Amino acid sequence: MNFIDNAIIEVSSGNGGKGHMSFRKEKFVPLGGPDGGNGGNGGDIVFEADRQLTTLLDFRYERKYHAEDGKQGGTSRCTGKSGKDKIIRVPAGTVIRNVETQEVLADLTEDKQRTMIAKGGRGGRGNAEFTTSVNQAPRTFEPGEPGEQFTLELELKILADIGLVGFPNAGKSTLISVMSAAKPKIADYPFTTLIPNLGMVYVGNERSFTMADIPGLIEGAHEGKGLGIQFLRHVERTKVLVFLLDAMSGDPIEEYTVLCEELRKYDASMLEKPRIICISKMDTVTDADRPILEALDFGKHHLVLMISAVSGENIEVLKREMWKLLAEAGQE
Repeated sequence: MNFIDNAIIEVSSGNGGKGHMSFRKEKFVPLGGPDGGNGGNGGDIVFEADRQLTTLLDFRYERKYHAEDGKQGGTSRCTGKSGKDKIIRVPAGTVIRNVETQEVLADLTEDKQRTMIAKGGRGGRGNAEFTTSVNQAPRTFEPGEPGEQFTLELELKILADIGLVGFPNAGKSTLISVMSAAKPKIADYPFTTLIPNLGMVYVGNERSFTMADIPGLIEGAHEGKGLGIQFLRHVERTKVLVFLLDAMSGDPIEEYTVLCEELRKYDASMLEKPRIICISKMDTVTDADRPILEALDFGKHHLVLMISAVSGENIEVLKREMWKLLAEAGQE
């Protein structure tokens, strides 16, 4: 399935039903007495988050959504049937924005969370509603009110506890495949990962957390270079960042500096998240180079681990440290 994390759609709530004009037959009552009922209210446009959904792909094929109109009022003061609400299901983590004003209308982060975006039009009043002491036989009735119409932007931001950040080929896909049941595509060339991959990591004693393998960043990503800001948005919601730096890159500190700068330029608040720094692919390092890597100074007393998804070096330690930071960050 293609991963789509952005879509533009048009929604319109239902129009209110027209009020009815009618008169019943009743002795000594002018024109038999007004008994026209009110029209039914139009249906609302409602969005619901669904954790079973992982992409906005369907919205690329169906772009217009309309709730049911209310029905016209009837005789004997019968109110018309209200229109059915249109329930639109989106992946948990979807932000709904008004295209015209750029106002964020909703941010659906919890499964089954609902929000009403467009209110259905009110049904018009029937002539029975206009009866007064001086007008016992009104012929006045109202049309229903129109529904609301909006053009909306849907933006999906992956919900994950841990975000793996690193240059292409830093070993993110391999790590997530080892630590979880996720099976991302893995190959030895840049941008193997073209979509974010999610995996569930189990720490033991029924403890678990979700980890996202974010597609590789490069210098200038915040300006759209490489895969650019297309996937930077998916780092925003993570509670903890894990930086993967390739042991064979030549200068892990320079890589780390560039990655931090890209995150800062995109959203400086992301650098306030707890982090772990991992030197990956330690199975490829010679005995002579290992002490050099272990002596690297990344400042600010961040935890630095030498890991290998191939040999398993420090993988269990990394799991426990991830869980520890999540607990400190308020993970339930």
